[in-house]
Amino acid sequence: MKVSIVRCLLVFLFTAPALADDGQVTFVSELSSKPAQKLSKYGWYGNVRLQRFHIPEETAVVRWLFTVTKNNSFNCRPYNVSIYLQWGAPPVINPIETVFPKDTLWIPPHSLTLPVPVTLQSSTTFNLSSPAAGDWYIAAHLPEDDGRIEQKGFPSCSYFFQPQLSLRKAVDTPVLEQGTVLQQTTGPDRAVHLKLYVPEFSSSVSVLLTNCSSEEPRSENCSMVLRLGSRALQGEPLSVSCSGTHCTATLPNPPWDMWLQVVVETKQSNRTVTFNIVSNYTVRCKPKSVGLAAGDEFRILRGNIGSSISTSAKNSSEPSHSGQFSYSSATLPPFLASACVWNVPVLSEELDVLSVRYTPINGANISITNAQPTLLSYPLHTGATGGTLNLQLTLNSTNATLGNDSSVVACLSPWTPVLELNHCTFSGLFKGYSVRVDASVPKAVVRLPYPQSATWYLTLLLTCNGTDCGNASVVSVVPELFVSACVEDCGTYGECRLIRSFTYLYAACSCKAGWSGWGCTDDAKALSFSRQILAALMLTISNLFFIPAIVVAVRRCYICEASVYLFTMFFSTFYHACDQPGVAVMCIMDYDALQYCDFLGSVCSIWVTILCMARIKDTFKYALFMLGALLLAMSMQLDRKGLWNMLGPVFCALLILVAAWVYRGVKRHHCYPPSWRRWVFFLLPGALCALIAVSVFVFAQTEDNYYYTHSLWHVLVAVCVVFLMPPKERNREGFGWTQGFSWTWSWRPSVCGYTLCDNDKDELYTVT
Repeated sequence: MKVSIVRCLLVFLFTAPALADDGQVTFVSELSSKPAQKLSKYGWYGNVRLQRFHIPEETAVVRWLFTVTKNNSFNCRPYNVSIYLQWGAPPVINPIETVFPKDTLWIPPHSLTLPVPVTLQSSTTFNLSSPAAGDWYIAAHLPEDDGRIEQKGFPSCSYFFQPQLSLRKAVDTPVLEQGTVLQQTTGPDRAVHLKLYVPEFSSSVSVLLTNCSSEEPRSENCSMVLRLGSRALQGEPLSVSCSGTHCTATLPNPPWDMWLQVVVETKQSNRTVTFNIVSNYTVRCKPKSVGLAAGDEFRILRGNIGSSISTSAKNSSEPSHSGQFSYSSATLPPFLASACVWNVPVLSEELDVLSVRYTPINGANISITNAQPTLLSYPLHTGATGGTLNLQLTLNSTNATLGNDSSVVACLSPWTPVLELNHCTFSGLFKGYSVRVDASVPKAVVRLPYPQSATWYLTLLLTCNGTDCGNASVVSVVPELFVSACVEDCGTYGECRLIRSFTYLYAACSCKAGWSGWGCTDDAKALSFSRQILAALMLTISNLFFIPAIVVAVRRCYICEASVYLFTMFFSTFYHACDQPGVAVMCIMDYDALQYCDFLGSVCSIWVTILCMARIKDTFKYALFMLGALLLAMSMQLDRKGLWNMLGPVFCALLILVAAWVYRGVKRHHCYPPSWRRWVFFLLPGALCALIAVSVFVFAQTEDNYYYTHSLWHVLVAVCVVFLMPPKERNREGFGWTQGFSWTWSWRPSVCGYTLCDNDKDELYTVT
């Protein structure tokens, strides 16, 4: 289906078009919609329907409309649709409360619940003011999967989810520059919207309101609310309730290189408030120069950066650029000892889809001191947010030995670095992640599924309980940060799968053998090894029940039918040996080829058995065998698990069977088959086995009992063939054994209605 996104731009002019006329801000509206997607019951993240919306800068308010539609009222139970919203990356969810892998951290997203109505459609809305600009992700799913295996093609109740977005954004928002005073007026229904830019290396941003006055009636005690920042649902913007004539809001560790929204609203319902507003940002620590010298980029790619930097360090006591230097772990150069932060350039390598590796340019080891923090930055683009951000911090104890009271503290944070490591957990508008290594715990790991698209910063510092760290004033650590598709590649009992939602790619783990969880590490419902062996044996050995059917077919001279049964038994056995979810797996060829041959052989067995029961002439029978096999091969390639791939051949074969039996009954004026013993002891038991087999296959199979029910399906189908196989035709001669135990062929060919006979008499010749 071709994906189309309808965007219509509706411009509403609430005030005069020029901002200078009355100080009002002009707003425009945008509407966007995504196509409806069929919802699924949650079993793993692949069952989630993920949609992505982009919210532009200076957006004042957004409104999502979520609609759930039922296709019909057949067998529809009352369900609740779970909806999740996340800014910057897909939401990490855990609706079935499984255990996350070790060292994996996540923040629950904002969630909504939409009950499915009695009618065919239901909708709900979600409003958000001052949303964060960028990509927003919407995820939706039905409740937990009950494990029932539904056959494709049977009527069922389907639910379709469609999100729509409408937003209002300002097109001429005034810029609040540093040190520049602006006079603004706010009223009951007229909030003041401003924006300010936060440059890099800003340690704090403050906004000051002064000279507040109200004219009707005149008062200098103004009651207002000052908000700084945007809403991302995980964290609220900084909000200050103001009273009097002055008010200040200070945001520590603001996001670097971003525009921040500033909103001022009055709390008085019938007064217009005039005030002055000014902003200021503080730079506490800024390196003299960040980056590499000219030409160093090419030496990095050639692998010569280490030697060039080492040479430059020897020839200069104070370099002109901030780079890495070769020095002893016990001492630092003078210019580094006096710096407030040591910035380490990092090389980013895109290895594959959802695979990015970050490496410090001078090698894996980084020297950490207690004098100033060490800073590494890792830019993470949108294409990598569908994977897992992995941080592994390892202490290198070969150069220096840490004491019991010394440790290396690190903070991983998005958008802005945290130089004061005791405020890592929550800094400003975003959450940071704290890591610590010491002599007792030399290695620490942090995994973040679906990280936000931002520049991530890693700050490291050597800390000691006393003022002097002794001989360990400089220690070496190995920070490894990389993006992988899944957590630990989903382990032994999982498979990392790449999922696409329109143009966006993300990865998730599909677990097997009863294992569950984000990384397939939750063994609460896992199958033991003995149970895996039992399941494999049941599904494979149950196919040996086709051996009696093959023997009966050969003895009754149905060689073609026997070969089809042999084909089905062979490929069904090895397909199920390869299809096992655990470690007891054996594949003799490609899985897809085994599955195709198994499905094709099963339907062909039903087709040839019913045609054999019809007892039509061999010419027509074998022609129908070949035609049916070709059509089935085509249909299996088009839709292997389609319902009509089985029902179509069954109905056609039954139609031919009924027509042939009715013709014989009318011609003979007697019921066909004529023997009541044939009906009671063969046809009725065979039909009963077939009915039970179809009922088990369609209605009784679940994920938990699949090993038992599907094995029973194999047995019933094989027994059904034995009962339904017609007796040997009286005028048919086949294979036989002679008295001398030699294999003889007693078939007499027929040409143009005449039977060719063999002359067994010996001709005697007389020699004269």
